[in-house]
Amino acid sequence: MLLLNPKAMMIIMAENTGPELPKNAHPSILQVIEQRKNILQRLSNIKHKIGIYSAKGGVGKTTVSVNLAYTLKEMGLRVGLLDADVDCPNVTMFLGLEGTFPDEYPLKPVDKDGLKVLSTAMFVDDKNKPIIWRGPMIGKMVREFLDNSDWGALDYLIIDLPPGTSDAPLSIIQLLDLDGFVLVTTPQHIASVNTIRSGLMAKRLGVALLGVVETMSGDSPKGAAEVASAIGCDIIGTIKASSKFGDLSDRGLVPVKEDAEIKEEFISIAKKITG
Repeated sequence: MLLLNPKAMMIIMAENTGPELPKNAHPSILQVIEQRKNILQRLSNIKHKIGIYSAKGGVGKTTVSVNLAYTLKEMGLRVGLLDADVDCPNVTMFLGLEGTFPDEYPLKPVDKDGLKVLSTAMFVDDKNKPIIWRGPMIGKMVREFLDNSDWGALDYLIIDLPPGTSDAPLSIIQLLDLDGFVLVTTPQHIASVNTIRSGLMAKRLGVALLGVVETMSGDSPKGAAEVASAIGCDIIGTIKASSKFGDLSDRGLVPVKEDAEIKEEFISIAKKITG
């Protein structure tokens, strides 16, 4: 649901403690406030909610999401992983999740090695079939993931966001009390420019930036340095360019479980986030 003034809407939602709203509030804001209250109540047993985000596709958001979620789990925390890339979900392939999933409502996350996972890919009978939905349907599915899913008690919910600055990211920001975003970029200038857009959107809507991670990195974090300088956040990780990520992920294996060097870097990122 896109409102006319997202920043004003976020301020109103944050400050609203009763039924009265400013007279110039967009009519649909009442519905969003009610949804937000319901979702916050529904997810009250989740201590921390973190979005993994960039406006640029193909920079490694899912790679960071999956490996960070597994790392947090291995640190003894209760973790959920939400694939919010509704029309192009990939988390299940990264985890090697295949087969038929429970057809239950409220939606039940699937347990993978102690990690709770939910994705639209679990409700499509053919992984090659395109999900052709307009924005309102995508927003509705995001709300289903949040308001009508049984996550139980978690220490962290990691949300793998789609690229862009519209429907799904905006719905997540509107409806959740996020701890913040981890931005993801590659060394390329075009990737960092789009990641800067993501960070500026988050700041405009009052969401904290926990830091930026550079994937496919070389000797120094070129893209992450550009992002950090432009929007004033920290570089919290550099994932070196390696064919291991693609090889392992294509086989449904999680790199932090298979490679000690990769695991060490993600432990460092996880400690900075949890700290």
